[in-house]
Amino acid sequence: MKLRTKINLFTAVLFIILLILINVASFFTFRHMMFQNEVERTHAEAVHALNGISKSIDTIQAQTLLTTYMPINGMLRVVHPDGEVGPRAYVPEQKVLKDFPTTYQKSERKQVVNYDGRPYAFTSLPIIWKNGEVAELQMVEDLSQTAANLKTLSLVLLAVTIIATIPVIVSTRVLSNVITKPITAMIQTMREIRKSGQYKRIRLTNESNDELHEMGQTFNEMMDLLEVNYEKQEIFVSNASHELKTPLTVIDSYSSLLKRRGQTDPKLFQEAVDAIQSEAIHMRELTQQLLLMAKHDEQWKLQMENIPLLQLVDESVTSFREGYKRDISIIVEEESIVKTDKQKLKQVFYILMDNALKYSEKPVIVVIGKERNQSSIKIIDQGIGIPSQDVGKVFDRFYRVDKARARKTGGYGLGLSLAKDLADAIGAKLVLESVEGEGTTANILLSNEDSH
Repeated sequence: MKLRTKINLFTAVLFIILLILINVASFFTFRHMMFQNEVERTHAEAVHALNGISKSIDTIQAQTLLTTYMPINGMLRVVHPDGEVGPRAYVPEQKVLKDFPTTYQKSERKQVVNYDGRPYAFTSLPIIWKNGEVAELQMVEDLSQTAANLKTLSLVLLAVTIIATIPVIVSTRVLSNVITKPITAMIQTMREIRKSGQYKRIRLTNESNDELHEMGQTFNEMMDLLEVNYEKQEIFVSNASHELKTPLTVIDSYSSLLKRRGQTDPKLFQEAVDAIQSEAIHMRELTQQLLLMAKHDEQWKLQMENIPLLQLVDESVTSFREGYKRDISIIVEEESIVKTDKQKLKQVFYILMDNALKYSEKPVIVVIGKERNQSSIKIIDQGIGIPSQDVGKVFDRFYRVDKARARKTGGYGLGLSLAKDLADAIGAKLVLESVEGEGTTANILLSNEDSH
C-alpha cells in the first residue's frame, strides 16, 4: 500500500470515527436531557394534581378529581397498598394504559418506562386517601412525540455524518498530496538519476520552513555532495592510475630487459635491479600515502597530550639533518606547550620539511613562536617558490606545480593534501606563503593550546 493511500485511509477513517463519536455522544446526551425534562414536567404535574386532590377529596368525587387533573396525553390513577387499582382516568387515545402494570412503589418515584413499544414518563407520589390509608397517586404520560423528535434528530445527525465525510475525504486527499509531493518528486528524481547517471535536484517551489521543505533542501544538498565527491573520486582514480602506470611500465620494461640480456650483461643487470627497486619503493610510498588519504573519510584516532613544541621540532630537525646532511636552523621566538596528537603533528612537520628540502638547496629555517594568540611553527626555505596562481591549489590531491620535475623529486602531489587532512584532524591550520624564485613559508597554527 502506497504512503498516499495510507495517509488517505488513516486520516479519513480517524476523522469519520471522531465525527461519529461526537454525534453519538451529542445524541445520547440530548436524549437523556429531553427525557429527563419530560419526567420532571410530569412529576410537577403530578405534584400539582396531588395538592388539588388532597384539598377536595372530601367534597368532590374521586373520579371527577382524577379526570380534572388527568394529563392531556396519559393516565392518572390511585393505587392502594394491596396493589389494587382505585379510581383512574385516561384520555381515549391512551386506552392501552388501562392495562399498564400496577405496582405499589412504597416511595416517591419518577422515571422513564417502556410499555407497548413506547416510552412513558412515570411518577408516583404518596397520598392520604379517604379512609386514612396511604395510597399512591401515579401519573403516566406518553413520550412518543419526544421519541419521534429524537428519531428525526438521529436521522439528521446521520445525514450530517455522511455529508461531512465528503469534505473529510477531499481534505485528506489534499493533505496526502501535500505530504507526499516532495517524496514523490524525490523518488522520480532518483529514478532519473539512475537512468541518466546525472545528479539532479528537486525543484522547491516555496520557501516554507516546514519539515517537507527541509527534506527537499537536504536531498539537494546531498546531491551536491555526492556529485562533488563523485567528481573528486573520478579525478582521484584517474590520477592514481596514471601515477601507478609509470612505475609499473618501468618495472615491466626492465623485467623484460633482464629476461633477455640480464644473464649476459652484469652492468645491465645491476642497472635493472636498481631501477626496479627504486620504482618499487616509489610504488610503496605512493600506496602508503593513498591509504593515509583514505582515512580522510574516516574518524582519526587521536591521542591528545601536552607536548613542548621545541622538543618535538628539535627531535624532528635532528633526524632531517642526519638524513639529508643539510643545514637546518631553529629560531625560538616564544616557547609553547600545546595539546595535540604528537605523531600526527610530527607527520605534518615531516611533510612540510621534506618539501622545503626538496625544492631548496639553501639552508632551511624553522621558527617557533606565536601568531594571533596561536602557537606557530614556521618552516622557511629559500627555494624556487610557488607561482601565485598555484598557491591555492597545492593542497589538492595529485596537484603538482611542475609536473616535469615530479619524477626527479619523487613527488606524487599527495603530501600537502595529506598534511592538510592531518592538520584538520588535530585542529591545526596550515598557511602557505610563497614568492616564485624567492622561497616559501609554511606556517602551522595550533588552535588547541594550553598555557604554561
